[in-house]
Parts: sequence; C-alpha cells; structure tokens
Amino acid sequence: MSLSYGSEDSARELTLFSAVFLPADPPRAGRIAFWSPDDEALPESVPANAELTVVDGESLRPVTVPAHALSVRDALPLLTRARFTDSASQAAAFWGAASLFALDLVARGLLLPGLTPGEHDAWRAGPLGPEELARLRTLAASMPPSAHAVPLAGEPLLLPEPEALLRAFADAVADTLPRTPAASLAAGGTAFAADAPQSIPEQRAWAADVAAGHDAGVRLSLRLELPGFTAEASEAPAFRAVLQLHGVADPTLVADAAEVWSGSGATAGAFGPRARMDALLALRRASRAWPPLAPLLTAAVPDTVGLDDEEVAELLGPAARALAATGVQVHWPRELTDRLTAHAVIGPPATGDEQSGTGYGIGDTPDAGHGVPDEGRPDTPAGAQGPVGGSLPSFLSADALLAFNWRFAVGGHELTRAELDRLAEAGRPLVRLRDRWVLVDPAEVLRARAQQDRKVTPVDALSAVLTGTTEVDGRPVEVAASGWLERLRERLADPEGGRPEVAQPAALAATLRDYQLRGLDWLHRMTSLGLGGCLADDMGLGKTITVIALHLHRQSDPASAGPTLVVCPTSLMGNWQREIEKFAPGTPVRRFHGATRDLDGVADGDFVLTTYGTMRLDTERLAARSWGLLVADEAQHVKNPYSATARALRTIGARARVALSGTPVENNLSELWAILDWTTPGLLGSLGAFRTRFAAAVEGGGDPAAAERLGALVRPFLLRRRKSDPGIAPELPPKTETDRTVSLTPEQAGLYEAVVRETLESIAVAEGMARRGLVVKLLTALKQICNHPAQYLKEDRPRIEGRSGKLELLDELLDTILAEGASTLVFTQYVGMARLLETHLAARGIRTQFLHGGTPVAEREAMVARFQDGEVPVFLLSLKAAGTGLNLTRAEHVVHYDRWWNPAVEAQATDRAYRIGQDRPVQVHRLIAEGTIEDRIAAMLDRKRELADAVLGTGGDTPPELTELTDAELAELVRLRGDGR
Repeated sequence: MSLSYGSEDSARELTLFSAVFLPADPPRAGRIAFWSPDDEALPESVPANAELTVVDGESLRPVTVPAHALSVRDALPLLTRARFTDSASQAAAFWGAASLFALDLVARGLLLPGLTPGEHDAWRAGPLGPEELARLRTLAASMPPSAHAVPLAGEPLLLPEPEALLRAFADAVADTLPRTPAASLAAGGTAFAADAPQSIPEQRAWAADVAAGHDAGVRLSLRLELPGFTAEASEAPAFRAVLQLHGVADPTLVADAAEVWSGSGATAGAFGPRARMDALLALRRASRAWPPLAPLLTAAVPDTVGLDDEEVAELLGPAARALAATGVQVHWPRELTDRLTAHAVIGPPATGDEQSGTGYGIGDTPDAGHGVPDEGRPDTPAGAQGPVGGSLPSFLSADALLAFNWRFAVGGHELTRAELDRLAEAGRPLVRLRDRWVLVDPAEVLRARAQQDRKVTPVDALSAVLTGTTEVDGRPVEVAASGWLERLRERLADPEGGRPEVAQPAALAATLRDYQLRGLDWLHRMTSLGLGGCLADDMGLGKTITVIALHLHRQSDPASAGPTLVVCPTSLMGNWQREIEKFAPGTPVRRFHGATRDLDGVADGDFVLTTYGTMRLDTERLAARSWGLLVADEAQHVKNPYSATARALRTIGARARVALSGTPVENNLSELWAILDWTTPGLLGSLGAFRTRFAAAVEGGGDPAAAERLGALVRPFLLRRRKSDPGIAPELPPKTETDRTVSLTPEQAGLYEAVVRETLESIAVAEGMARRGLVVKLLTALKQICNHPAQYLKEDRPRIEGRSGKLELLDELLDTILAEGASTLVFTQYVGMARLLETHLAARGIRTQFLHGGTPVAEREAMVARFQDGEVPVFLLSLKAAGTGLNLTRAEHVVHYDRWWNPAVEAQATDRAYRIGQDRPVQVHRLIAEGTIEDRIAAMLDRKRELADAVLGTGGDTPPELTELTDAELAELVRLRGDGR
C-alpha cells in the first residue's frame, strides 16, 4: 500500500505491534506483516488486510490472527524508524535493525543478479564475506520469537530458522531498491528493472554461474608460495599461487584444491559432493576479475599457477582488491614478514638525517612567496621564542612551507636514500635488501618518490601530526613529526600537562585558583606561539580573571606587550570594566562605545572594551591599531562565519587571538569551525572540507568515533573545564534540577488543539520557506499557549489568574521560596510573558524587576546591585538578554518558565546563580506543560545533553530538524496527549 498523509501517522503506530517477514517468489514480493499477540485492535486507518497463522507463544499451537501487511518498499521507512523508537515492539525493532543491515549491503553494492526457483529475475544480497556473515549471524541470534512466529508451509509447528529468514529479507530489500523508473535504461530491458516478475528460464545456466559466490558452499583463497625459498638465496625465487577452499558455513574448514579433487587430507571429505562444482563456478568468476587465474579452469586439477613479477606486483595492489570483491583473499608467505612500510615525516630533519634517512626534500627553510592568504591572520614577531625551546620562525611565519617527506623501513630499520633508490629502480616486488628478501609494491614506491617535493603549510602540518594521519591523493597516510614540530606536538597534545611555566602576575590583585593558573599557562603557551585558542570553561569558573592575568603577563615581555581589545556583548561591558578595575588596579581601561568613542592615546598595557555591534560599525578604526591581544568574549556571537560580524572580526589583526565561550558549539559543528578558524586560521581546513571530514559523520548519525577524532584535533586549541570536573570547584554547593509538570487548563487545551488542527491544514498544502515559516509559527504559538492564553491572544487588559497551570505552580513555588527568605531568578524567552508575570506578581504584592534586551547598560548594572543586595527577591529575566555575563549568586532558586531549544543556553542561564561565589545550594525548577510539545522538547534536550560531551550540540532559535519534519512527524510532535488536559 502507498501511505498518504493522515494514514502515515497511524501506520507508524503499527510498529507498536509485532512484525514478521513473509518471504515470496520473487523476493521483492515479500511482505512485512504487523499483528498483535495480545488481540489488541490495529489502528482504524490501517485495518487488517490479511490473516496470519502464527504459533501462539503460550499454548504453542497455531492460531489465526488479523494483520496488516505492507510491501518491503513501504515497510522500510517505518522499520528503520522503529529501530530508534523506544515504544516499538521487540519484533519491529529487530526488523528495523535488519533493514539497516540490508540497506548497508545494498549501499555497498553487494548485489548479485540471478533467478528464483520460479525462474523469475531477482537481485540478491551478495557475495557475503566473513565479516558480513558474522554480522548476519549475530543479528539472527537476537531475533525474538514473535519476529518469526509464522510456521513453515505444511509444518504447523515448525518456525523458519532465523538466519535463513534474515537472509531472505536481505534478498527482498536487495531485489526492491534497484528497481527505479530509470532502471530499465541501465539494465537494457525490463529484466532486473521492472517490479513485475519477469520469467527468463533461458538464463538458468548464466544465473547459476553468477550466483556461485552467493550460494556456493565454498569460497576461495590464494596462498602464495616460494618453492625452494631460502633466506640466503642470491637470486629471487619464483612465486606460485595455490588455490585453497574454505567452508562458508564453517570458516575453520580449509583445504588445498588438490586435496579436495583427490579426496585426500583430513578435511577434504568435509566439503561435500558439490564442492568441486561450486569451486569451479567461483573460480570462473574470480578469473574474470584477474585473468592470470584462467589456466586453472582448464587444468585437470586446479591446484597451482605460476606467477611472474608483474603478476605478483598486481597482487600487491589492484588485483588483490578486485579478487577481494569476488570473495577471494590473498595470503602471503610467512617468510616475508619484513614488508616495506612507509609513513610521512613533516618538519626539519634530526641530526644526521641526510646521511641515515631518505632525506628527500627535508628542510624547514621557508619558501618565500608561497604564503597562505588569510586576511586578518595574527601577526607574530619573527624569531619569537616558544615554550618548546628554540626559535620557531618557519612555523610562525605565514609564508613558511614545510617539507612532506617519506620514510621507509624494513623490519623497523629505516632505509637510506641509496637503498630506497635501489628499490624504486628494481621495479620488482621481491628485492634483496640488507641480506634479506623484502616484499614491496613497486607502484607504491614510485608514488612515494613523486611526493618527495610536496610542501605543506605550517597549520596543515600541525593538523596532520596531531591526528597522526593525512590524505595523499585520496589515500590515508600515517604521519609523524620531526624536530621542533615533534616537540610542539608533544606539548600541545596535553593542554594541561607538565609543570606550569608562568606564575601569577605580581600586578594581579587576586589569588588564582589552581585550574585558573593552569588556564593562564595554557593561554600563554598558545599565544606565545601565535596559535590562539578558545577558553571554553563553564560559565562562572573565572574566564575573565584568567584573561586579565594573561594581559598582565604579556606586558612583561616587549615581544608580546601591547593593548588588549575585548569584543563582547553590550551586557558584559560593565562586568569587564569592574573586573579589570578590581583585579588589575591601575590598568587603564576604556569603553570604545557610544557616540563619543575614540582610540586616541591608547598605549601598551591598556584595555579597550567594545561591543560586537560597535566593532562591526567601526571595523576600519579598530583594524588600523596594533593590538597585542584580541579577545572575543561569548564568541558564539560569531558562530556564523558568513555573518558581517564574523567577517569584520577577522579583519582586526593582533599578535594573538583568544576566544571565550562556555558554549563553543550551539547549533552545529560549523560554529566550532568558525571560532577555531578565527583563533588559529587554517587549523581545521576549509569549511567545506571540515564538514565533509567531520561534521557530516558526527551530526548525521552521532558517530562517536568521528567525534573522538575531531576531539583529538581540537583538544589542544580548546580548553574546557566543567564545574563537575574533580578538583575544579569543590567549594560549590550542590545543585538540584527538577522537571515540574503541570496540566493545561481547559482554556489552554482548547486553544492548543484548535491551533494544531488549523495550522496543520495550512502546512499540508504549503511548500519551501512558506512551510518552514508555518512550522515555526505553530511551535511558537503552542509554547505561548502553554505559558498563558493571554500571551498567545495578546490581550491588552487580560485576566491573569486561573487560566494557566504554569502560573499556578509558579505562585506555589514563590510562596514557599519567599517564606524561606530566599531569592529567585525567573527566566522566560518571551518579553510579553515576563510583562504578564510582572503585572501578576505586583498585584500579589511581590516586588520584582525585569531585565530584557532593551534595558540600558547602566540600569542593568543597577538591577544586578539591587538583587545582590537583597532589595528585590524575584528577578524576571529575558533568557537571551540575561543568559550570560551576570553574577547573581544571591539566588538560591532558578525557574525556567518555558523551555528553550538548546540545553546549553538554559545551562548558561542557570549559571547566573550557580557559579564561583555561590555558597548555598541551588535548586533549578523547569516548568513543563504535560502532554504537550514541551514534553517532547524536554526529551529532545535530554538527548542533546548526551551529545554535547562528544563536541556535538544542536539547538538554536528553532532547530532546523523540526522545520524539516514530515507532516505526519510534525503532527505526532505537537499532538496533545490525553494527560495534557
């Protein structure tokens, strides 16, 4: 059946029921049938359209049950979702996992054409190697009884074997997906292209041949031998390939073809009577992949074939890959364990490299005129000294290019240049070297020699040695560093390791905590090398004082001394000025902000504070100055690398750049790229290459391995400590977070359902940006209704009491909190809702104040002082305007009146109270309207928190994934559950 809107939602409910696969001839005619083992009715919109005979799990007798059957094509989307849905039945979840397995086989091109027993055209999954077979058997072992409860025909109590049924399902998927409208053009006809069965009995012999790799009871391998080989031989011996047979069902079963043909040997008889025919069919297929095997097809016994040097060289490269695609593996002699290995070395040579190593192109002399253009790259003084010791001009210079050199070794012994030349000139796969025979790929040696003059930029070199790999001509290559680059890699690989190299500046009027001192040491190390970095500590751990200490430290060295420019949100300017005046008394500080702003008289050692908006408007004046240090606070403000603000920031030069952000990743990994490409240009490559190499894998499937690889690269340039880390902030009191659910009032429930119904009708006929706009409008409206009907209806003189479950709960919380003499922060993302709360609480005699984006800087500071002094017990705050930069440790309670899409933003808001200086337990209350969109938001945020530790964060104003939901998925997301009333 083809599912239409309105029935797709109900069809998804089918995954709550058990599922079985019903094989057919041809495989694509197979079906997935959903049925209830508990006699529960199927959804009305997808009623039973079939009857199944299943074996009852309790009585163990066959019973007939109603079922709803779908074609494999229609069932695949439901099953793949069921794999990741907690509510899906065990059987549906299993077939969902089976769908992913089968789709993976098809995506990798493991498809074989053939004929079914009914002589119909059919695609089948294959050939399956040992790895695929192991996955299939592991998955089959987990098949629940309800997933194969339909007995075999004529056997009322005999259920199909899980492995055979799973194999049949994989064949059904393979037979379904290639049959597209354009398939007949590629196939040259309807056979293997059309959905309708095609009978082609005349192709039976051909199909049997093609299917040998799929159906055969054996698979082949080639064991290469060196007859009469001795380690002392002076002449290169000749290779021969010995054909071996392996049992498909039993991978431990192996014998030479000669033994199987003669019937001799301990295992030869275990292969069965079809072994010879199966082996010949497989051999015919392998010989088409590699013609030197063809003589075996006409031999009386297909046992061995002699090989010349060219054929052996082929087996070291493309021939081995072609044979592997047919299921044939190549095994080399154990005597040749000393294979030639190659890796790349980047950096200056160690002493004696020219004599003992290959030495091609090794050197670190900058190639003038080959710099990487990067407007706004930090300036670095020539010859600057780094903590790794020694002068590093070739790395710090933007015009430097480092040599990319190949090093070759045999048995752990590095080859000399002359030895490598001898290997390349020999052009043979087996070469005598240092009194031993060495197996080499001549083509690989020639490719390596061709790369000897390759140069890489310093940042590319650093990226390669930190990860240990790079790509050359699309192939992965192991990379090591040499000289000062290796010393630099060792230091950067452990950001907080080793003994601190800088002490707290004497001019700092405070005592740095241990982790802050380590942060200062790390910032000094990075900035002294001109690399830059992002200090990404949790909010409240003292990033500001750490940067002030860095500024003071840099003034002690003429090479790094200079004024520091801090670019920050408007709300943080006052905080920066107070902190500088408090912790660096006597340090000049000025605000470059407002109509009378100027930079006259700015000297070394000065602090200049400006906002992102002012910086964007006055970029030329700021870029004309020489800055010792450029700091971007709350650097997520430039997370969009294409924004005018981000572009303007890149044009301001400085000796070093530092980004500060408690949330370096909010929406996607492109934001991390934007921040680190500003602090250390070129580190992560171009944005396109970064998204291809890292972001697609991590964001697309939450790939932990890809996240770990990315973490290994960025960890040296991003220092992140959390309050929960051992030893970071042991004096912080406990924090308790509670989700408090409330029911909607009848008025709220009626509004909610009406808006869902009306807006979904409009969304169903909209497309593109218009549809996305309607989705955002719907989500916003529902969240406002959950807050209070008056907010959604925009009433001028609203009646506030008795209309909102959230407001009733807030009143109860505040009554208890105020009775205890405690203070509270109440966050909402809506100014309109905050105004309603302000009016309501004033009517109740509760003193409040409201801080939002339009509050002037001076008034903001006065509000903070009043709250901290205990004059105002309830502080209403706009989440976006007040979620960062405020120190509100007077609060013991934080209330999130509505939920933001991003857990990091909520955490930042909570950290206004839960930060260094807080000495009382903090309780966080999150208000959630039960059974509504807010319930689903809460579950979504929980998942996002799990991903955040893997560098990935998603969220933002409205997550893009929500605007791209199908109509049915959106309806499921916003549907009001019965318990929401």
